[in-house]
Amino acid sequence: MRSLLAFRKIPPPFLLRCLIHCKPFCSQSRFPTESDNPSPQVNENPPTSSSSSVVVANLSTRKPEHKDESRVIDALLDRRNDPESALRFYNWARPGSFEVGDSFWLLIHILVSSPESHGRARDLLQRYVSSSSPMPRVLVCNLVESAKSFGFEVKALPFSYLLNAYTKERRTDCAVECIKLMIELGLAPYVRYVNNTLSALVRRNSINEAKELYGKMVATGLVAGDKATAHLLMRASLREEKPEEALEVFSKAIEREEEPDGLLYSLAIQACCKTVNLGMAFGLLSEMKEKKLCVSQETYTSVIVALVKQDRVEEAVRLKDEMVSEGIPMSVIAATSLIKGHCKNGDLGSALEMFRKMEKEGPSPNRVTFSVLIEWFSKNGEMERVLEFYKKMEALGITPSSFQVHSVIQVCLKGQRPEHGLKLFEEYFETGTANIFICNSMLSWLCKQGKIDETKDLLRKMESRGLGPNVVSYNNVMLALCRTKRLDLALTVFSEMLEKDIKPNDYTYSTLIDGCFKNHDFHNAWEVIAQMNSSDIEVNEVVYHTVINGLCKAGQSSKARDMLEDLMREKRVCIGCMSYNTIIDGFIKESRMDSAVAAYREMCGNGVSPNVVTYTCMMDGLCKNSRMDQALEMRKEMKEKGLKLDVPAYGALIDGFCKKGEMKSASALFSELFKEGLNPNEAVYNSLISGFRNLGNMEAAIDLYKKMLKDGLRCDLPTYTTLVDGLLKEGNLIMAFGLYTEMQGLDIVADEIMCSVIVNGLSKVGQFVEVVKMFEEMKKNDVTPNVFIYNAVIAGHFKEGNLDEAFRLHDEMLDKGLVPDGVTFDILVRGKYGESQCIGIESL
Repeated sequence: MRSLLAFRKIPPPFLLRCLIHCKPFCSQSRFPTESDNPSPQVNENPPTSSSSSVVVANLSTRKPEHKDESRVIDALLDRRNDPESALRFYNWARPGSFEVGDSFWLLIHILVSSPESHGRARDLLQRYVSSSSPMPRVLVCNLVESAKSFGFEVKALPFSYLLNAYTKERRTDCAVECIKLMIELGLAPYVRYVNNTLSALVRRNSINEAKELYGKMVATGLVAGDKATAHLLMRASLREEKPEEALEVFSKAIEREEEPDGLLYSLAIQACCKTVNLGMAFGLLSEMKEKKLCVSQETYTSVIVALVKQDRVEEAVRLKDEMVSEGIPMSVIAATSLIKGHCKNGDLGSALEMFRKMEKEGPSPNRVTFSVLIEWFSKNGEMERVLEFYKKMEALGITPSSFQVHSVIQVCLKGQRPEHGLKLFEEYFETGTANIFICNSMLSWLCKQGKIDETKDLLRKMESRGLGPNVVSYNNVMLALCRTKRLDLALTVFSEMLEKDIKPNDYTYSTLIDGCFKNHDFHNAWEVIAQMNSSDIEVNEVVYHTVINGLCKAGQSSKARDMLEDLMREKRVCIGCMSYNTIIDGFIKESRMDSAVAAYREMCGNGVSPNVVTYTCMMDGLCKNSRMDQALEMRKEMKEKGLKLDVPAYGALIDGFCKKGEMKSASALFSELFKEGLNPNEAVYNSLISGFRNLGNMEAAIDLYKKMLKDGLRCDLPTYTTLVDGLLKEGNLIMAFGLYTEMQGLDIVADEIMCSVIVNGLSKVGQFVEVVKMFEEMKKNDVTPNVFIYNAVIAGHFKEGNLDEAFRLHDEMLDKGLVPDGVTFDILVRGKYGESQCIGIESL
């Protein structure tokens, strides 16, 4: 018996670690010799059989005697240059057995030594791995140790076959460990098997692990990969939405002087499209055509989609035409993208044409196609088209999404076909596919239409179907009820919500409190506030601002200020500028300017910086209270803080100067406004026109009126009233009535003030017939004449001798609740008794 110790060498440090941490398959520290275990002679020349062509022979009916391991090894070593003979002997000596010892690993090395038997080694390792579960480190140790023990060179091939076996068995972690062990040994795994392992990692979404493993192989210079590796890594990067990394892989493949194939180009073009580098995408596309590479449908689609996203729809259409001309059918993704591009550009006609083409020539539209069409045609209010698309979806067997159903329902409800929307909702609800979003939307619409019974019925049905209702459902109902001034019902819904243990949120309280204040129901407002404060909800600034706003509109600004002080003191919520502005505005409207100034100072003292709205409100209040000096101080302070006056701020100051008759200062501010690049509004012009009218300077007033029209502003009723009044006072009836006729041509209806101005002017020049016409016109326009106008008409009738009509109008005044004044009494007395008798009556 030959000694095997001569073949053993001291293993490198890695193998020493392996031998320390793993148990070899041989049960002894060395192979047994004859002296250790004397046994009968073994026939080492088994008969040749056709079964030697398989890796492991089928189990024979008679189980052969288990041969001594050392004798089997000796026999295999005698056959090391004849792999087929070695395999036949091993099958005979170890039939059907995987009691693997050193003889097994010796056989593997013998088989991989000849190209003709490589497949035998691969299949043998595959069979072994599939029937056992040793970890890769153990098997790698056995391969290395056996190679060195029996004098074989440590080659990459058997380790690569082991790697392949793990991959085929889907033991990916073992395959990864096997590659890492090969890297430690300095052995280059076969690229094909590496790609299989990387692919398995990507499939299970371990993309970072795959990249890390590939990076280690490249860093050692063992494996650079091939085109398949590049394909795999680029796809992985694109899946991770990292197109830059995909392009980097492409660049490295080019650096390795690999000739890119069609797939590599396609992936690179997709990456370019995702990085919006369309210039590079078109460059690669041209290279593909020059190299006669087939451009796939997927490649064309990627570029078309990218072009549409960049709003380059015309280029996308040309590329689509090029694709079709080359015999490549248009994909549904490309067609849908083009439809969306046309819709975004407002070209619904082209979008519809593309859809018709899809119906006729293909590809068949899918759910996304219909979603795009329904969304954009809904936005355009084209209800009939939306219904057409919806019906075609159903005809094609495409189940509409919740979004699509909601869009169709909404366009019907907002259009002239609410019955269709209701019917569609009922059908969708009965199928059990309706979600709470659609139900909440329907609840809101029903409330706005005043369909309270239907709303309650839907709430009940939602509850029975397990669709809530939730806090959003109740909020929608309460908001709609508050907006339609049905506060009592809103409060009832709120009570039901609490009874069902549905917790209100900030929006709930804000809606109800605002509704209570707008309906002047202060008692319930405070009830809701008390309930809110007793709950454990974190109330935000919006809710408190709603309370403050409601109090100020109700004329209770002091109460709002007290609440604000409490909040600031308790630091329950951060109060901003908006709430202070509301309180300041409330005090000004209550004619409490000193309180407004105090609130402003308190605001600054609490570290809340005033904004443009604050200063505008303060300046407006100060100007209206003839405190121009303080208003100008505010303006100075505003500028010092770097805040620019807006149009309302200039308007407040200009109006203040106009009311004081200081038109020079007002005109200077008007000029400054233009220098700041601002455009005055109607209110600013009206203030200046009124100011010049008050000074009798109608020429300047008319010039401003003309400039107003030139600037594209439309004169409103106050503008015309001021101009007509000024012109009538000057006796310029022609121009005054010219403006009045112009006003009527703009469909502006004269109010009581305008009628009083005209009646007054006509009465002074004795135009009684025109006064009566104005009087009748007021009645026709449902404008109630005031006492002044009645007095003018009654006086006219007395002068004309129409005493009965004069007294009838007096009675009409009383019937309408108007109280005659001293002028009315004087007119009646003079008209009835004459001038001479009136003197006698007055002397009494």
